[in-house]
Amino acid sequence: MSQAGHYLIVEARFYEDMADALVAGAVGTLQAAGATYDRVRVPGAFEIPAAIAMAETGQKGYDGYIALGVVIRGETSHYDYVCGESARGLMTLGVEQRLAIGYGILTVETADQAWARITGAKGNKGAAAAEAALAMNALKKAFHP
Repeated sequence: MSQAGHYLIVEARFYEDMADALVAGAVGTLQAAGATYDRVRVPGAFEIPAAIAMAETGQKGYDGYIALGVVIRGETSHYDYVCGESARGLMTLGVEQRLAIGYGILTVETADQAWARITGAKGNKGAAAAEAALAMNALKKAFHP
């Protein structure tokens, strides 16, 4: 296993082209750090916390997780539930199970806003989520050597 750790990228595939671009950013960051990774695909952002919980009870031994997805506001309140519950689920996992999780779920009003956070001047949020997971894993190791 790599010194930088072994991570699981959990990617919501609802917007496949955006998911691919977020994953590319995360993978580039992990490779640059010398980390190894696995990938798992889930239908949407709502399913990401459950996938991480399932992986954590498995035998792979991940050092951290990278949650990637895009939620674009629609005409109903479904957006609010998906955004709030996926964020709450990930925070609960991070706090209660002390997991190193990089949050890369974009919650935006339009596809243009998502792309601006994936390939635009605001940088690639997939890469930023991988950086956060790496940093949280390092912090966890500092507290529990």
